[in-house]
Amino acid sequence: MEKVIVTGGAGFIGSHTCVELLEAGFEPVIVDDLRNSEERVLKGLEKIVSRELPIHRIDCGDAVALNKVFEAEKPSSVIHFAADKAVGESVREPLKYYSNNIGSLFTLLRVMEQHRVKDLVFSSSCTVYGDTDQLPVTENSPTGAAASPYGYTKVVCERMLRDASAADPLLRAVLLRYFNPIGAHPSGIIGELPIGVPNNLIPFITQAAAGIREKLTVFGDDYPTRDGSCIRDYIHVVDLAKAHVLALRWIAKQKAPVCDVFNLGTGTGNTVLEAVHTFEAENGVKVPYVIGPRRAGDVVAMYADTTKSSEVLGWRTELTLGDALRDAWRWQQTLGKAAVQ
Repeated sequence: MEKVIVTGGAGFIGSHTCVELLEAGFEPVIVDDLRNSEERVLKGLEKIVSRELPIHRIDCGDAVALNKVFEAEKPSSVIHFAADKAVGESVREPLKYYSNNIGSLFTLLRVMEQHRVKDLVFSSSCTVYGDTDQLPVTENSPTGAAASPYGYTKVVCERMLRDASAADPLLRAVLLRYFNPIGAHPSGIIGELPIGVPNNLIPFITQAAAGIREKLTVFGDDYPTRDGSCIRDYIHVVDLAKAHVLALRWIAKQKAPVCDVFNLGTGTGNTVLEAVHTFEAENGVKVPYVIGPRRAGDVVAMYADTTKSSEVLGWRTELTLGDALRDAWRWQQTLGKAAVQ
């Protein structure tokens, strides 16, 4: 079975991707120091796939430790998720983001080079496009004007991969630009597990609905959108996870060096308030919320053109916003129960 190093494999997207990798016949090897996750996610994974997964609890920015993982596991490819990812936090703590996000990719590429591992799927973001007025966004839309330090770390990482690929003709890289991943595994056993106060919308919605948070703050109702709140392209995490399997298979078929980029979204934008009201309608619960001031680093609207992902990778979304919000609520209700010890 082909081994795939999955950095950040205990995280939200990483854990769901591990499930899809196993179902597709790959052997995921998790590298995660659990700074943004918990042991319960690993136990949940074991329950879903009915087996233990190899896990190395290290910081993937630690070159010595990462070298030992590659020596022991002898992987054929890597999916790199490990990064800090909150837009608002990156504005408050930019050096943390530049150090971790850029530094960890640099270390990973060095280790891959030493062990002659040449296939990489990189977790990028639609934040590389900045506050664009070209909608829907295509892979050829301008990048580099990211509105937050988080977004700019992804710009730099993408450039690093292009430069590394140009210098090493054997390196084959796919850059996947995520839009807004939400939802949870339909079993309710794994899902988005923020540490402390959530930075992302949907976990805050579920926690507010569950009474864990007093209320949700919607950051701004004076944007030039249909209800004044920001527009985002919310994609079910299971759909997103499946794209990584297709990306690995596509890389394996390439006869020439490649460094290519793909948008991963639904192609449809929903406002923050539409997400709130859809959650309420799908789950029959109210979400207490208030309108607050705009948040630094937020763009007005962002949604994807996914034509290239469809035509080249053969990938299409299958799950709806309603599906994702029902699964997110099921996961919230599971938290703290005996289903995941």
